[in-house]
Amino acid sequence: MSISAAGSSLPPAAGLPELGAVPWRRRESGASLLRWGRLWTLSTVAHTVPFIVAGLVLIALEPLTAPVALASFAHAWIIPELYAARGVGVIRPKGARHARSEPVAQGLLADLLSHDARELQRASGLALERGALGVWLVGEAGALLVAPGGRRVHCVCVSATDAELPPSDRIAHLLLALRTDEAGFATVANHAFAGAPWRIRRRLSERARPALAAALEEARTRA
Repeated sequence: MSISAAGSSLPPAAGLPELGAVPWRRRESGASLLRWGRLWTLSTVAHTVPFIVAGLVLIALEPLTAPVALASFAHAWIIPELYAARGVGVIRPKGARHARSEPVAQGLLADLLSHDARELQRASGLALERGALGVWLVGEAGALLVAPGGRRVHCVCVSATDAELPPSDRIAHLLLALRTDEAGFATVANHAFAGAPWRIRRRLSERARPALAAALEEARTRA
């Protein structure tokens, strides 16, 4: 889902105009995000348990089938990892870097952030934003939402409509939309993954890991 720059300037009561493009979606809330997380957990279990059971049955019936059982166990491990990799992909840098205009865009983004968040964004490429639904890490074309308590991370895909913007401008537009209507932002975004923080951390770049650590620390204090 894409968010326009114009939508970010609306007052909170008006909500995001992009909600009109997804009238079938109910506004997200803490309860609905909790359901999302549980559904992802159930989906993971449904995909992995059959492979684990099949491997155990093969070994029990015939120890010589151990190599086949190991392949079954490998499938049980790989499937959640692939989902997590898709989820982390929402915050990877995308599009042109705009070397000439990016410094100006970075300065404008810095004006929207507190001192600590500004330094974290410059180091990691992710803007930390505290919200009612949890702690957000906003990237160029998506965001991570660390739920209160820090036990689950939601990966959502959402981008600015103008793909030719400098990276920091893309982040700024998403950040302003998030501040305008957090529940609306979560509603228009497309869920890519929800799972344990360790699954996300394994797939993050070294540069982005401190941002996740900071968001987890903040989320745990709000449990």
